[in-house]
Amino acid sequence: MSTTATAAARETRPWTISRTGATGRWGGAMLIALLVAFFAVPQVLTANVVAQLTSLLIFVMLAVMWNALAGYGGMVSVGQQTFIGFGAYGTIYLTQREVPPYLAMVLAALACAALAALLAPLVLRLRGGQFAVGTWVVAETIALIVVLDETLGGGTGISLRGLNVYAPAVRRALTYWLALTVAVLLLVLVFLLLRLRTGVALQAIRDDPEAAASLGVRVAPVKFLLFVLAGFGCGAAGALILANTLFIQPQSIFGVHWSAYMIFMVLVGGIGTFEGPIVGAVLFFAVQYWFADLGAWYLIGLGLVAVAFALFLPRGLWSLVDDRVRLLPVGYHLRP
Repeated sequence: MSTTATAAARETRPWTISRTGATGRWGGAMLIALLVAFFAVPQVLTANVVAQLTSLLIFVMLAVMWNALAGYGGMVSVGQQTFIGFGAYGTIYLTQREVPPYLAMVLAALACAALAALLAPLVLRLRGGQFAVGTWVVAETIALIVVLDETLGGGTGISLRGLNVYAPAVRRALTYWLALTVAVLLLVLVFLLLRLRTGVALQAIRDDPEAAASLGVRVAPVKFLLFVLAGFGCGAAGALILANTLFIQPQSIFGVHWSAYMIFMVLVGGIGTFEGPIVGAVLFFAVQYWFADLGAWYLIGLGLVAVAFALFLPRGLWSLVDDRVRLLPVGYHLRP
């Protein structure tokens, strides 16, 4: 057969799309064992370790949500602190009205999802840098509203007094278990989104929204769903930050540094991957634990590391093992 005929045969042969499979027979069992071990943490480890692991789970939530927006939906936001702050202050607002604190955290997270649904028709009209700046402006606006409200502490901050009814050990354990539950819930929701046809649609929208729309992808509803999910997740993280620290100020909880942390975790771990943000969150937690006392130099170092990864390892740390280790099957392969 001639070379031309061989090439033509290759072009006309059928192709099939198959899901990526998980590596290893015991992958599911290992995940379950890890979840059980995490659940038992408050019974076997000290209070300080429980508080630190709660912070780690919060970082995982934030990284997974920002990766869902930017890595899968192509929406690069620098204003997710809108929902972090709204979730925290929403919890304060509800506890002031005699709502039990942990129920208030759940309701505040749902209120953040509602806020995201209200903001979506406005901010999702923006593209690229306009979207990034627009989300930051929304965060600054809501922060200013909170500062002007003296019942929420104004600019001096406020404590979550509703948790005083719990003993310190019980409070830390309940906060940790709630953080673990929300983190697992968000991971499961993102996993299901990626396993469904929605996952392929999101990646098509990220690469080229106009081309995706021309192929029949419903761009607006898919981006709306992702934006609302990210609002819920970041709102839950904000409520848990409050429960873990017991005190917040508008300048800190609405600070743009939260977006910087999320960008760092996702870029270093691996943007557009399921496992990468988790790796990035663990690394960021370790870096913060050892170097946060350096102040401004710590933030400069984070920025330099993020730039270095963007230039020399743009797929993040997870790309080094992605082809050999795949914990969860969320991708697709095209095979003849």
